[in-house]
Amino acid sequence: MDISQLIQKNNTKIVFIILDGVGGLPINGKTELETAEKPYLDSLAQTSACGMHIPVGYGITPGSGPGHFGVFGYDPLKYEIGRGVLEALGLEIELQKTDVAIRCNYSTIKDGLIVDRRAGRIPTEKNIELTTILSEKINEIDGVKIILKPGKEHRFCLVLRFKENILENEAMVKDTDPQKEGKPPLDPEPLNSESAKVAEIAKKFINQAKDILKNEEKANYVLLRGFSALPHIPTFEEKYGLRACSIAVYPMYRGITKLLGMETLKVEGDIKEEVELLKKVYKDYDFIFLHIKKIDSFGEDGNFEGKVKKIEEFDSYLPEITSLNPEVLLITGDHSTPALLKAHSWHPVPLLLKSSYVLGGLSKAFTERECLRGEIGIIPATSIMTLVLANSLRLRKFGA
Repeated sequence: MDISQLIQKNNTKIVFIILDGVGGLPINGKTELETAEKPYLDSLAQTSACGMHIPVGYGITPGSGPGHFGVFGYDPLKYEIGRGVLEALGLEIELQKTDVAIRCNYSTIKDGLIVDRRAGRIPTEKNIELTTILSEKINEIDGVKIILKPGKEHRFCLVLRFKENILENEAMVKDTDPQKEGKPPLDPEPLNSESAKVAEIAKKFINQAKDILKNEEKANYVLLRGFSALPHIPTFEEKYGLRACSIAVYPMYRGITKLLGMETLKVEGDIKEEVELLKKVYKDYDFIFLHIKKIDSFGEDGNFEGKVKKIEEFDSYLPEITSLNPEVLLITGDHSTPALLKAHSWHPVPLLLKSSYVLGGLSKAFTERECLRGEIGIIPATSIMTLVLANSLRLRKFGA
C-alpha cells in the first residue's frame, strides 16, 4: 500500500542516524561492536526496541546507494540509482537531462594491473590539484562537454554533458573498477546498443587522463563507476510529509538526500562538527538524518581496531544527541562492513529504535547478537521508516 495515505502531521522530532557499515563479524570471538567500549549505546539499547534489518535481500551485498534507499523506505530493487548521480548531486553539480554522471576513483596502476584502487586514499588537497589539471586539459571530447569536480580523498566526479537529452538506458555502461587489486582495469563496455556513445566517450576520457597522470607516483589512473542519468523519484516530503534535512560530510550521501528532496546542510570535519550542527538546527526540522562515514572506511580497510575506536568515538557524543529528547531516535547502518572481509557484506544490520512506545528490556547491548534478542526481530530495511512514523504518531489507523 501507499503509506502516504496514512500520514498525519504533528510536531514530533525524529533523529535518524546511520553508522555507515556498522555491522561486523567476529575476530577472536568478538565483532567490532562487541569489542567496543560504548556504555551509552549499550545503555540506550536496554530501553529501546532492537532488531536487525536486511538492506536488500537475504544474501545480497548492497552498495551504499541501495543500502541508504532501503533504510529510507525506497525499495532499492525499484529505485536503482547510479552512484554517479548521487556523487554529482552531493558535490552540488547542477545536473541536467543532457548529463551522464560518473563516480570516479584515482587509483594506482603498475604494469597494466591495479595495485591500489584508492591510490592510498590520497589527501583531498592532492585530489583538488589533479582534478584541476585534468579539467584544464580535458574540457571536451567529440563535442561532449567534460565537467570534473573533486570529492573527498581519492574520489571525484565526471559529468558528460551531451547536446541532447539522455535517457536512463543510454547511460548503462559497465564500471571499469574490477573491485580487486591485482587485476587489470575493465573497459567501459555498453550494456545495450543505446549506451555505445557514452561508453566511447568514457573510454577516450580514461585514455587521455592516463596520459596526463602517467608521472604520478600514486594517482596515475582513473576508475569509473556508477554511470547514470537523472531518474524520477518521489521526494521525502511527498512520501512521508516530513520537513527533512541531512547532515553528512561525504558527497555521495548528500547526493542521496538531495535526490530525495531533503535540505542538505554543509558540514566539514567529522563526528564532533556533525553533532554540533545537529544541535544547532534541531528545532528547524521534523526529521534530521545524521551520517557517520568513517566506521565503514575502517571496515573496508580491514582495520578492526580503527573501526572499534570510531564506534567508541561516536558513543562519546551520544549523550549530546539524546539530551535533545527526540520523540524517535533511530540508530542503524546502511549495511555491514566486517573488517574480516574488508568489504560490504550481506549480513543483517543492527537496529535500535528509541521512543516512548516500545517494550525495551530485551537487549543488553547494541551488538549483533543482542539486537537479535530484541522485539523488532529481523525485518526488511524498507520497513524501518514505517516503524519510525508509527512511533512518532505520524500514521493514522488503516481501515475501519
